[in-house]
Amino acid sequence: MRAALPRPRTVSVNGTIIPREVIAREMQNHPADKPLEAWQRAARALVVRELLLAEASRLGITAAPVDTDDGSRETEEEARIRQLIGREVVSEAPDEAACRCFFDANRARFRTSDLFEAAHILIAAVPESSVRAPAREAAEAILAAVVAEPARFDAIAAERSDCAMSRGNGGRLGQISRGQSVEEFDAALMAMAEGEIRLVETRYGFHILRLDHRACGQCVPFELAQDRIRTYLALRAERRAQAAYVAALASRAEITGVELVAAATEGEDGSG
Repeated sequence: MRAALPRPRTVSVNGTIIPREVIAREMQNHPADKPLEAWQRAARALVVRELLLAEASRLGITAAPVDTDDGSRETEEEARIRQLIGREVVSEAPDEAACRCFFDANRARFRTSDLFEAAHILIAAVPESSVRAPAREAAEAILAAVVAEPARFDAIAAERSDCAMSRGNGGRLGQISRGQSVEEFDAALMAMAEGEIRLVETRYGFHILRLDHRACGQCVPFELAQDRIRTYLALRAERRAQAAYVAALASRAEITGVELVAAATEGEDGSG
């Protein structure tokens, strides 16, 4: 049975009440772990919308809807808000110096992934099961065997590995990069030397892992990253300018039922 929401305070902007049922409908556009958090996000979004529409009315902006990228057409309210933002909110376009400064401060973001050629023998065992301990013992025995005789790796993989995708190819996984496997597997690959064989435990069981080759990632030249950086910095500047504009409108308005502070930073992410 769905839990009932706590009854929130009435939300209003300069005396205009935003009905609870409207906020409830808006919640579907603001998913959150807890219903009350989704309600608060929806309420903030509607308060911002009301502030912008009221300012558009004050400035005498009339709607001129246009077709959107997905083929639909703006509503009159959407058009008025877009026109208001376009007229009143100005953000500074990033120049090459700003782009280069961001590049220099975030070089790790502009580096290609390390690539690994590896092979494994999987002894499958789900966590916290009765087969986990025997599986570890079996994996340790196989590890000892292949360390003593590395040439047997392929044959043992074909006979003993529970990985259906690789056992027919001597356990070889082909070329993989970080993020293509689970964290424990990635961490082991990053720490291993070429030719090393070690036992790695993951949620899938125990892997006798062999690293055959590592190709270290390379830094992307600034010239190749510049357009992406400029786009990101421009969007970030627009978001900040819009947030500042909304904050200025809110400071002159009487808002009840919800705090608008968080709305100024929603949508900000640190990605590049």
